[in-house]
Amino acid sequence: MPIQQLDFDSFEEIIYDEGEPCLVVYSRKSCHVCKEVVPEIEELAPKYKGEFGFYYVDVEEDQALFQRFSLKGVPQILFFNDGEYKGKMAGKAEGDQIEEKIAEVMKG
Repeated sequence: MPIQQLDFDSFEEIIYDEGEPCLVVYSRKSCHVCKEVVPEIEELAPKYKGEFGFYYVDVEEDQALFQRFSLKGVPQILFFNDGEYKGKMAGKAEGDQIEEKIAEVMKG
């Protein structure tokens, strides 16, 4: 299941206005590691439908969102809840590691 792409406006709305617990994966189309991580995240998304949001930012299309968090390299997975940054995972994250972080973020 493809995950929703965010731009600057939708990022503001979902992360800060709605405060939805979610993750945002920063990637780019030419990144080999991203091509492994993003499908893994897409597989997890249906399991959390209605409880936890899954989004992505294409760093080539939205440089401002990439620079906003002083990120270096992709992929990066950022976690949010109630409009607050709750941590990140960089590089090749495995599904079970991602699920552990999701559980931690959902607890508050």
